Amino acid sequence: MNRVSAVICAYNEESTIEKILKEVSGISSIHELIVVNDGSLDQTGNIIESLKLELPFHAIHLPKNMGKGYAIAKGVEASSSEFLVFIDADLSNLSSKHINQLITPVIKDEVDMVLGQATETRINHNINPFKFFSGQRALRKKDILPILKRIKPSRFGVETIINLHFQSFNKRIKYVNLQNLKHPTKFDKTESHIALKEFFREGQQIFNTAFSNWDLVTRSIRNSIINSLNI
Repeated sequence: MNRVSAVICAYNEESTIEKILKEVSGISSIHELIVVNDGSLDQTGNIIESLKLELPFHAIHLPKNMGKGYAIAKGVEASSSEFLVFIDADLSNLSSKHINQLITPVIKDEVDMVLGQATETRINHNINPFKFFSGQRALRKKDILPILKRIKPSRFGVETIINLHFQSFNKRIKYVNLQNLKHPTKFDKTESHIALKEFFREGQQIFNTAFSNWDLVTRSIRNSIINSLNI
């Protein structure tokens, strides 16, 4: 049996955490659900604890905000399945179809990682330049274990380092559109000046992650050049 663990990391997501946990808990292809509360300052932690009385999942509460990278790494360490699917805590309309789109190609060994792009977002999903940073992705646990130490300090650079790791080892990556899945942008969730500040802060974290993992960057570039010459 191919077991799948879902990892959801949440920071101040009191408005969506209950709905997403209920949606994921009802998906039969997911055998284990792990939610990591990354030191939330709102009611996210309390909501998670109250839901434990009715839903089967494992909760990890970090005493302070450590960043998305650290939270994901803790979720991976706590998982017990061969396959992992990562899900953002602020999604709406998540269904079993979306999960199957993400995980099935990996289980069938058609690819090594699947990245999912929500179609209901402010940026047109057909031209979204940020699809590489999608939090919706599926992969084998064994493929991410070697970089957990690198992931922990990466904060919002976590997707970048995962991508670089897979590209540097010529792993097979697939992108899928997740129809009707809604993913709000920062501008949907807060005031514009705050969203801009957070956007630039995350951009800096992504840059710092790439710079501190320059060996993966250079190896990825080398592989891209070699692959293009072999076409």
